[in-house]
Amino acid sequence: MAEMVQGSPEWLAERCGKVTASRIADMIKRTQKGWGAPRMAYLRELVAERLTGLSAPHFTSAEMYWGSENEPVARAAYEFRFDVDVVRIGFAPHPRIAEAGASPDGLVSAEGLVEFKCPKTETHLDTWLSQAAPEQYVPQMQWQMACTGRSWCDFASYDPRVPDDLKLFVVRVPRDEEVIAALEEQAVTFLAEVADQVARLEALGRRAVAPGQTREAA
Repeated sequence: MAEMVQGSPEWLAERCGKVTASRIADMIKRTQKGWGAPRMAYLRELVAERLTGLSAPHFTSAEMYWGSENEPVARAAYEFRFDVDVVRIGFAPHPRIAEAGASPDGLVSAEGLVEFKCPKTETHLDTWLSQAAPEQYVPQMQWQMACTGRSWCDFASYDPRVPDDLKLFVVRVPRDEEVIAALEEQAVTFLAEVADQVARLEALGRRAVAPGQTREAA
C-alpha cells in the first residue's frame, strides 16, 4: 500500500487512469436496457486521464465539503467508542488486477477497514432506521476489501447535529467473496474497454492527415 496522503499530488498521480473503489458503483451501473450512463462517463474519464496523465477535475458540492470537514470528528468518535486506532493510508493497489485499487478511509486492527460518511441529517437518520449500510456503498466497501485483503469493513455514518446517542451509527459489512469475484470480473472487462479506446485513439492520431495533404502524401 502506497504511503501517501489522500488528496495529495502523489495520491492523484497514483490513481490516475485506474478503477478505484469510490467509482466502482459507476462501473457496474446498469439499466433495464443495458449499461448505464455513469459507466460510459467513467470509461471516458479514465481514457482521458490515461491520454493526458492528468486526474479529471471533480466538482465539490457543499455536502461533499461538509463530509470532508467532519470526517476527522467522525474518526475520533469511532476510535473512542471502540477503543481502536484508525490507521490512514493512501492508495492500495489491487493484488491481481493492474490499473485498479482503493483508498480506504482507514485500517482497523489486523483484519478490518472503516468507511466514514457524513451525510445530510435525513440520510443519516434513514440509516439509523434501516440498521444497515446503504446499498450504494456496499460495492465500494467490498472493493476496498478486495484490494486490501481485509475481512470486514465498518460503515460509519456521523452527524454532529443530532442528539449525542444518534451521532454515530456503525454497522459491520463482512467480506463477500461472491460479490468480490463478480466485481473483479467486471473490472477486468471494463479496463479492457478503457485500454481498447486508448489504443484506438492513439492509432487514429498516428494516422491523422495534415490539412491540405492527401492520405498518400501523409
